[in-house]
Amino acid sequence: MCRPRSGQSTVTPPDRAGGVDVERATLDKAAAENFPVAPFFLPRPWREDLMAVYGFARLVDDIGDGDLAPGGADARLLGVPDDRAGDRPALLDALEADLHRVFDPAGPEPRHPLLLRLRPTVRRHALTPEPFLRLVAANRQDQLVKRYETYDDLLAYCAQSANPVGRLVLAVTGTATPERIRRSDAVCTGLQIVEHLQDVAEDLRRDRIYLPVTDMKLFQVQEADLAAPTAGASVRALVAHQAQRALDLLNEGAPLLGSVHGRLRLLLAGFVAGGRAAVRAIAAAEYDVLPGPPRPGRIQLLREAGVTLRGKG
Repeated sequence: MCRPRSGQSTVTPPDRAGGVDVERATLDKAAAENFPVAPFFLPRPWREDLMAVYGFARLVDDIGDGDLAPGGADARLLGVPDDRAGDRPALLDALEADLHRVFDPAGPEPRHPLLLRLRPTVRRHALTPEPFLRLVAANRQDQLVKRYETYDDLLAYCAQSANPVGRLVLAVTGTATPERIRRSDAVCTGLQIVEHLQDVAEDLRRDRIYLPVTDMKLFQVQEADLAAPTAGASVRALVAHQAQRALDLLNEGAPLLGSVHGRLRLLLAGFVAGGRAAVRAIAAAEYDVLPGPPRPGRIQLLREAGVTLRGKG
């Protein structure tokens, strides 16, 4: 296919841009998350709706992190010309425009298959644009903000990047209340901090550090220390400090489980247990996250889920 000349905005129509393959490649990433996205024991409508929400959240994160599949199919689907396929702000703008199509009943259909998948979910549950827009805003912030001065600054970022997902889970399952939202926010922020700890080395390669600057100074950690093959004592102490904060947040949110029943309780237990198991995997690695992300095994996850369902941990 000929490359468009400079200034042209010609794009490949959605049915010729590998839409099905792009959709499947994004949704398949659910298996690598620290928590179950849409496990088999949920009713099929819930699974479909949760996967639709996940597909959007994963797509916006992949755009923000530069992790889209090679070839530019996502960019073409969103209407971004080939010569700007690597322009993350342009892709986020295009994604936001496509998101508005999801919420416009009189307008054209969304261009990207993951947003087309999202549209019936939005209508079924009368979802609002706000949580989805917050996810886009968080990824715009990632393009501009590379360091966080304080822990409160990091929490404010997590309120944009993580908490909307939990709120959407409650909305899809029809269980949102102010108290459940508060507990959900704690769980989601805890999960986000755990993920940051697992990905310290990877984030540094992207020139991002999610360890608060004030805490790095407190533990006498320099940025160069995070680039080492293995963590020294100061880095391990800092990671342990952050891991305890994440665990405290997960424990703060755990009473959410007692307010729901049945399969939803199992799903939410999986979120909390996934975070707790990841913290324990980090501890088992003696808080050395620099060689690679410590991840729990399946048996450890199941054991943690059992403990969480029993209200312990």
